[in-house]
Amino acid sequence: MLRVIQELEFVAVDLSLYLDTHPEDNRALEHYNRVTEQLNLRKREYEQIFGPLAVYGFSPSQYPWRWIEEPWPWEIDY
Repeated sequence: MLRVIQELEFVAVDLSLYLDTHPEDNRALEHYNRVTEQLNLRKREYEQIFGPLAVYGFSPSQYPWRWIEEPWPWEIDY
């Protein structure tokens, strides 16, 4: 799951950089929006199972505070 999130994040960043220089490219914008939607969905699914991926207001936390739970996302072996 984390690998898919990382891949989608890479595509989203790449597309956002492209759109910075090609803001009128509607096809790229539509692709960016689809990727962003998929990315947000995958992050929600991941966080329901493993806890938050980020802190500082990016993701709500269940009780108790889950940010300090181990293992950290990058420590999980798949």
